[in-house]
Amino acid sequence: MNKIILAIDSFKGCMTSEEVENAISSSLNSKEIEIHNIPMSDGGEGMLEAFITVMNGMIVETKVHDPLMRPIKAQYGITPDGTAIIETAKACGLTLMTAEERNPLIATTYGVGELIIHALQGGCRNFIIGLGGSGTSDCGIGMLKAISDSFPTEKTIKDIIYDEMRDCRFTLASDVRNPLYGPEGAAQIFAPQKGATEYMVVELDKRAIEFANKSAILIGKDSSQEPGAGAAGGLGYAFLQYFNATFRSGADLLLDLSGFDSLLNGTDLVITGEGHADAQTLMGKLPERILRRSQLQNIPVWLIAGRVSQSNKLLSEGFQRVYSITPECMPTEKAVIPDIARENIKRWTDAHLLSIIR
Repeated sequence: MNKIILAIDSFKGCMTSEEVENAISSSLNSKEIEIHNIPMSDGGEGMLEAFITVMNGMIVETKVHDPLMRPIKAQYGITPDGTAIIETAKACGLTLMTAEERNPLIATTYGVGELIIHALQGGCRNFIIGLGGSGTSDCGIGMLKAISDSFPTEKTIKDIIYDEMRDCRFTLASDVRNPLYGPEGAAQIFAPQKGATEYMVVELDKRAIEFANKSAILIGKDSSQEPGAGAAGGLGYAFLQYFNATFRSGADLLLDLSGFDSLLNGTDLVITGEGHADAQTLMGKLPERILRRSQLQNIPVWLIAGRVSQSNKLLSEGFQRVYSITPECMPTEKAVIPDIARENIKRWTDAHLLSIIR
C-alpha cells in the first residue's frame, strides 16, 4: 500500500470534509505511504471551502440579509481568475434559523442576490453557485428582488439580465434533479424538511406554478421542469430561467477541478464517505460519483459513514468495503458531537486501515 486518496463529504452538522479527512490522515501518520486529502462537497455544506481549496481562491466577507431578513455577515470566494464561488446556504441556509423560526412561506433568498451583486461589483462575471442546505422555498424570487433593488428603479429585472448582467455566466453545483413544482417538486419533496406544514406545501406549490407561468411569459421560455429547477427551494429554477445557467453535478464539477482522474494514477485505495450512507447514496451523490470514476481505473473504493444502512446494496454496486464508524449502541445525538465523531474515526482508522498499511 503506497498511495491513498481521501475524498470524503462532510458529516453534515458534525464535521467538515477537511476535518474528517484530517482525522484519518493524522491517525495514519506514516512516512511510508502517500496520502492525498481532497476536501469534498456536492454543492451543499462545506462547498465554499472545498472549491476555494482546489481553485486556490480567497474568502471574502460582506453584509447580507438572512432568510428572515436579519442583517448578517456572509462569506463567498473569489478565485485567481475572478470566478465567484457562492455557497447559497451562507445567506439562506436552514441552519441560520432555529427550528421554531423555520417557515418557508416567509423565508427568502434575498441574501443570495446580495452576495451576487457584491461579487459583480467586485468585477466577477463567472459564478459557481452551490445550491445545498437552503431553508427557503421562494423559487429564487428573493434573490431576483435583491438584484433588482441594486439597480435604478426604472430598470426591470429583464433589463438588468440582458443589459447589466449579459456577460455573467452561472454554473450551478448540486446533486438535486427535481423539477420546480408537482409531485417531485421543491415544495412536495423538500419543504417539509424546512418546517412546512401540509397547508404550506400546497401553498408553496401553488406559488411556484404561478411564478413559473408569469416568468415564462416574461422571458419567453419555461425552465420549470428542467432537472434541478427544484434545487434549493426553486432557487435553481430562478438561475435556469432568468440567467440561462448551466447545471452540473457538484461532485463531478469539484472532481474535475481537483484533477481527481489524474490523481488516481498509481493509487492503491480511495476512501470516500458521508454522514449517512444508504441506497440514496447511489443516486448521484458524491461517494457514488467517486466510485464510478475509480472503477474506470480498477481502483478499490471504501465507503465510510457516521451511519450506514442497506450496506448490501452499496457493496453490490462496487464499494469494496462499507463501514459505519459509529458504534451501534451510541445514540445519534452523541455521535454527532465533533469530539466524539473524531474519536470514532480514529478508532475505525486504527482497527481497519492501519492493519492493511503495516
